Amino acid sequence: MLPSQRALFDIPREICYLNAASWSPLPIATQDAGRAGVARKGQPWLIDPALPAAQYERARRAAARLINADADDVALISSVSYGVAAAAKLVTVPARSRVLVLENDHSSAVLEWTTRAPSGRFTVDVVPRPDDGDWTAAVLAAIERPGAPPVGLASISSVHWSDGGVVDMDRVGAALCRQGAMLLVDATHAVGVMTIDVRSLDPDFLVFPTYKWLLGPYARAFLYVAKRRQDGVPLEQTSYGRRAITSERESYYRDTEFVAGARRFDMGERDHFISLEMASIGMEMMAQWGCDVVQERLRVLTARLADELRNGGVTIPDAAVRAPHILSVQFPTGMPERLIERLAAERVYVAPRVGRVRISPHVYNDEEDIDRFVATFRRLACS
Repeated sequence: MLPSQRALFDIPREICYLNAASWSPLPIATQDAGRAGVARKGQPWLIDPALPAAQYERARRAAARLINADADDVALISSVSYGVAAAAKLVTVPARSRVLVLENDHSSAVLEWTTRAPSGRFTVDVVPRPDDGDWTAAVLAAIERPGAPPVGLASISSVHWSDGGVVDMDRVGAALCRQGAMLLVDATHAVGVMTIDVRSLDPDFLVFPTYKWLLGPYARAFLYVAKRRQDGVPLEQTSYGRRAITSERESYYRDTEFVAGARRFDMGERDHFISLEMASIGMEMMAQWGCDVVQERLRVLTARLADELRNGGVTIPDAAVRAPHILSVQFPTGMPERLIERLAAERVYVAPRVGRVRISPHVYNDEEDIDRFVATFRRLACS
């Protein structure tokens, strides 16, 4: 089993940080790369002209490896919301159809469609949070609901950001395919920890950032675009998104011709000398460990949490319906007042989400962190 990787991070022993689902600490190697990047920008005349292309292709390959994609099918973008907006420009949701979203899902996968619904003459169908925590069954029921309009698109997270509930994307994708519906996956809380294979899942789009589970910086994200969706107009118009036509006298960009593949969807100012290398380092670390090994380690930690908390007056989702790396704790009579703040005052860090406490360990955590959280939680939640 993968041991704790705490030595690779700048996390003092007295800190109990169980909030990777909000943002992860940066590995020391990533911090060093960031500092080097800032220094490089401080003396830009020393920058190797070949550096930008090397950096963004390294990041593109690292991202593609995590989802078993071709690098040519991955675009460099800034955020999940950017990716969803780019996708929305590439497809037309059929009028009088439905766009499926999850209740209390992150706004990035939802707001683009609620904004477009009136002019597009489609409806946004919110899948209610299931009482038993089984998001897969809830989504499948919504897709097949008798008498409902057909589904034109599902824009959903594969792991629910607030409660860690898992959606079985293979089953959902198959059900959508039977209706001829499109699929956009927000894989923020899955990539790097859970196996994702876009070759078998075959979504139209899949998007994820680096600042949570991939141990990277803000403002670095990646958009997988299925080949069947790569002929459209990108969200931004860039020179490198166009095909260079070279003559003996000059090179220029023809306005109507885009480059092939997903590179045309790269964001403007993609040549970010600081954060691209930082993002690559975190993704390469995760790939080197492997999602099976990381998942096994984090499942052990969340199972230990669940076992210790189960008889403490809280409700915990069954392991079969939750992600192995996120544990959501619900209080039947409501969360104790200022619990999150009181935990933080004792250097124990978790997040409040939709009336629950969301606990999300990563590779830098160990059993000592888990035991400390349980002891502190019991004392504060019951006081």
